Amino acid sequence: MGREGRVRRRAGRRTNVALLVLLVLAFATGWAAFGTGTATPGWIVTVLHGAAGLALVLLVPWKSLIVRRSRAFRSDSWRAAEGLVLGVLVAVSLLAGVVHVLGGFRTYAGLTPMQVHVGAAVLAVPFVVLHVLRHPQRPRRTDLSRRTLLRALWLGGGAAAAYVAVEGVARGLSLPGQDRRVTGSFEVGSDRPEAMPVTQWALDAVPRVDVATWRLRVGVAGRQVAGLDRDALLAIATDEMEVVLDCTGGWYADQRWRGVRLDRLLPASLPPDARSVVVVSVTGYARRLPLRDVPFLLVATHVGDRPLSVGHGAPARLVAPGRRGFWWVKWLERVVVDTQPWWWQPPFPLQ
Repeated sequence: MGREGRVRRRAGRRTNVALLVLLVLAFATGWAAFGTGTATPGWIVTVLHGAAGLALVLLVPWKSLIVRRSRAFRSDSWRAAEGLVLGVLVAVSLLAGVVHVLGGFRTYAGLTPMQVHVGAAVLAVPFVVLHVLRHPQRPRRTDLSRRTLLRALWLGGGAAAAYVAVEGVARGLSLPGQDRRVTGSFEVGSDRPEAMPVTQWALDAVPRVDVATWRLRVGVAGRQVAGLDRDALLAIATDEMEVVLDCTGGWYADQRWRGVRLDRLLPASLPPDARSVVVVSVTGYARRLPLRDVPFLLVATHVGDRPLSVGHGAPARLVAPGRRGFWWVKWLERVVVDTQPWWWQPPFPLQ
């Protein structure tokens, strides 16, 4: 192999490694964005996610050259098909992300751009893994060279410039994207509860709740300390909070919620080994929160001076300030103080 061929091979390897790093970064920051509900962390993760996606676009010309000169790609139809599917899924995810950023929260053929963005990214994961297994890249000393660092800085600078350009387009053309929250979500239904979308996590669904038999059971150390029916809960629902519900589906709403602070439903003295509180829905959906959050959590029965609708969690739902929507458990059935730490759970619900 001549010197020119060796240079091209190294260039192809650098491009592939960069693409892999960016894909991992984009996927990781995308999921991290689902878990950040406060301003500064949300902004940092969102910017990193957007810049990683745009950096992938900047590498497309170099990757297309690699594909065109690849003998394996031309001779192996299965490998070519897998590569094509991976490329299409990544392209669809990137395009849907841009449409969401610029076009706002809306549906196309029954799907939102955010749903397409996330769905295509998840479907791409096994193809990325397969591609890496077929084309393993061993670390090399030159991967940490000054030249590699400079090229990474150039790529990062280009991605940052592209991100700023997209933001400029949104503002220059007065597109919905100029008004999105730091988490990337768009305002829908603030102070208008009836306009809030009815959404839930993954496979969870709106249940049929028999209000006549429904009870909110509160437990500590394996024993029940309270059991309230709807009327009993409404009788003490005097606490109010104005909190933003920021859904991972790409929308947010600033609402005034009314209900009962969770600490008012718990005994004044808790076991010394208590470390978390588990909040469970009638559907089985559950999240575990730090015990320190209890004074700031609300068991809500009303939103905007109106009783909760079934779609929004009636008879009662959790309001968790500073956390994304998947923590706001709907259709509450049980609240249990537990000895396990709050992080002893999947980072995102599996239900």
